[in-house]
Amino acid sequence: MEELHSLDPRRQELLEARFMGGVSGSTGGSTGSASGGAKVSEYLTPEKKQSETSRGRKRKPDIQSESSQALYLLKLLSKVLNNLCCFPPQTDLTVLKLAALESTKNLDLEKKEGRIDDLLRANCDLRRQIDEQQKLLEKYKERLNKCITMSKKLLIEKSTQEKQACREKSMQDRLRLGHFTTVRHGASFTEQWTDGYAFQNLVKQQEWINQQREDIERQRKLLAKRKPPSSSNSQAPTTNSEPKQRKTKAVNGAETEYHEQEEIFKLRLGHLKKEEAEIQAELERLERVRNLHIRELKRINNEDSSQFKDHPTLNERYLLLHLLGRGGFSEVYKAFDLIEQRYAAVKIHQLNKNWREEKKENYHKHACREYRIHKELDHPRIVKLYDYFSLDTDTFCTVMEYCEGNDLDFYLKQHKLMSEKEARSIVMQIVNALKYLNEIKPPIIHYDLKPGNILLVDGTACGEIKITDFGLSKIMDDDNYGVDGMDLTSQGAGTYWYLPPECFVVGKEPPKISNKVDVWSVGVIFFQCLYGRKPFGHNQSQQDILQENTILKATDVQFPVKPVASNEAKAFIRRCLAYRKEDRIDVHQLGSDPYLLPHMRRSSSSGNLQMSAAGSGPASSSVISY
Repeated sequence: MEELHSLDPRRQELLEARFMGGVSGSTGGSTGSASGGAKVSEYLTPEKKQSETSRGRKRKPDIQSESSQALYLLKLLSKVLNNLCCFPPQTDLTVLKLAALESTKNLDLEKKEGRIDDLLRANCDLRRQIDEQQKLLEKYKERLNKCITMSKKLLIEKSTQEKQACREKSMQDRLRLGHFTTVRHGASFTEQWTDGYAFQNLVKQQEWINQQREDIERQRKLLAKRKPPSSSNSQAPTTNSEPKQRKTKAVNGAETEYHEQEEIFKLRLGHLKKEEAEIQAELERLERVRNLHIRELKRINNEDSSQFKDHPTLNERYLLLHLLGRGGFSEVYKAFDLIEQRYAAVKIHQLNKNWREEKKENYHKHACREYRIHKELDHPRIVKLYDYFSLDTDTFCTVMEYCEGNDLDFYLKQHKLMSEKEARSIVMQIVNALKYLNEIKPPIIHYDLKPGNILLVDGTACGEIKITDFGLSKIMDDDNYGVDGMDLTSQGAGTYWYLPPECFVVGKEPPKISNKVDVWSVGVIFFQCLYGRKPFGHNQSQQDILQENTILKATDVQFPVKPVASNEAKAFIRRCLAYRKEDRIDVHQLGSDPYLLPHMRRSSSSGNLQMSAAGSGPASSSVISY
């Protein structure tokens, strides 16, 4: 007790806190967190609490007397006893509940720990599988890169061999078919074509035939002068003396000799005519081969001067193989898509570096517009557009579906014309594509249909076709298309031989167009396939057509006598080439035209149309007239 009296207030305070903490710890261990336990701060003296809340700790006043210290201890013990009375006594039932609860909690904890262990093991397995798959993926990537590298090597080797073979064949054909030579005219140089020995031989054969024909004609004239009088005229009712009989026999012999010689001359002329026909056929064949040869010479020359001739890989994907053709500001290459493993046609647009930025921007904007239109199209009769990317500020590329054959324009230059069945098949496929373009939303006018934009997939007229080049296409959306059509904002563009009269009308406001523009183009293409010539402006330049208003004067189409075409084909062409657009059928009517339907459906449809035409008067009678 004396030791307690001798404690200073600070140590007494610490002893009090330790004592209270021990009491609370012994009682709180049985009740757990549910009872909350007693905090040390609850047993502190008011002076102690005040000291904790204040900035500076104040010391308690010293206890001067033993009586005051005893009183203080009694108060402290009273507080402790009161605190102990607050905790209820622990019964056996409470202990059992706590044990059961503890057991349940332990089981849950074990389950959770087991679940955690399972998840950790599964996570490790998944990580191991990911690592294995990653290694396998890297292995496959390495293998794929090796395959791509080998494919590039083989494709380049094959392309190099093909290029070499083309150049060797071209050199051989230079002697046989001809070549270009540079001729100087004053201060300028021009290229002049020189025929090869094959044409020279045909010319010599033709000259020999002409000489033989002249000789035969000269001999026939001499023979005609020596023609004896006919035996019937020379015979007279005189006595049959021997001299006169000999004279009659001589006359008969001369007449026989004359007829024999005349027959020989006729046979020789017939033989010469046959040889001349063979020479003419051979000349036409050689001309077709020469056209291919000239085209190949130009292609080789353009390829040798191209900056993309050494098989570059564009956009890390497209391996350029060889040049297909060159236009005004673009080159088209046959390429191989290393990702999709397919051939493609890559069109490289190269802008003139001397152009103003505004002109470059317009050209690029036009190309982007064509790409956006073409990219959304998906039809078996339309060339697919795969990709679009830029190489630099002045060069960008479009990647399209590759077709092995040539276009219809080249075919017509080679063969002049085709049969009606072949031409009808091509027109049916074109119309099928046009129907698709007018059924999508918004509809599209191609506006530049011509033989050069119709690709023959296998190079023949009896196969599939595909339409390409949507550079001048018009979108018929709600903003710019009305009941009477849409404004032609690009008047002057296009290929004049295949555009209708309404595209050439000049006025205060731009002319209105619709899908009937493409219908007119179909009629011109069909006419050209059947007759080997254009219906309007044949052998005229675009400038002459514009200056002479050729298309504006094309009020009626005239059909040649030969080759012979059916009346149904002529009526179909007339419906397509109706001068007034109000009288011309549209694409939807074109798709259901009787001429393009199968034979059984065509007969029933034509009968129905004729009945309706008879009942509706003259306006509808002009729709079909066979």
